[in-house]
Amino acid sequence: MRRQYLVRISDMKMASGDADITTYALGSCVGISFYDPYRKMGALLHVLLPEQPVGRDPNDMKYADSGIRKTWSILEQNGFTRENTIVKIAGGARMFPVNRKDGVLGDIGRKNVEMVRKVLAEKKLPIRGEDVGGDAARTMTLDVGTGKVTIRPAGGTEISL
Repeated sequence: MRRQYLVRISDMKMASGDADITTYALGSCVGISFYDPYRKMGALLHVLLPEQPVGRDPNDMKYADSGIRKTWSILEQNGFTRENTIVKIAGGARMFPVNRKDGVLGDIGRKNVEMVRKVLAEKKLPIRGEDVGGDAARTMTLDVGTGKVTIRPAGGTEISL
C-alpha cells in the first residue's frame, strides 16, 4: 500500500520507497523537494518566510535560510550527496496586494524564492525544476518512488517538474 505523508506549513517530511509527500497552500510560501534517485529517498520542505530572526523562533523549518540548512544536514546524515540530489521548487506567488509603502507584504513570495535560491546556491545544490511566482496557490507532491514532482495550481492545469 502506497504511503502518504503530509507536510504542513513550516514543516519537512522525509520518506523512501513507495510513497508520496504532499504539501498544500504554497501561496507566498515555497516548497523545496530533495530527491536521490539512486536511494529512492526524498524530502519535502514547506517554508513560510525568508529569514529566521536571531533568537526569536525555534522552528527552523519555518524559514528558507534555516529550513534548507537543517533539512540538508538531516539528508546528509541519511546518505544524501550533492552529486545525486535533485532539487525542485514551487510557490512564491504574490498572494497579497501591496498595501504598504514598503511593499513588504506583497513581496514576501519573491523574497522567499530569492532566499531559497541563495541558500541552495551556497549549498551547491542546483535547482533542476521550478514553478514559482504568479498569483495562484499551489499543491506540490513528490513521488518518492520515481522522483516526479507534480504541481497543481489553484484553478490551473497540473504540471510535472
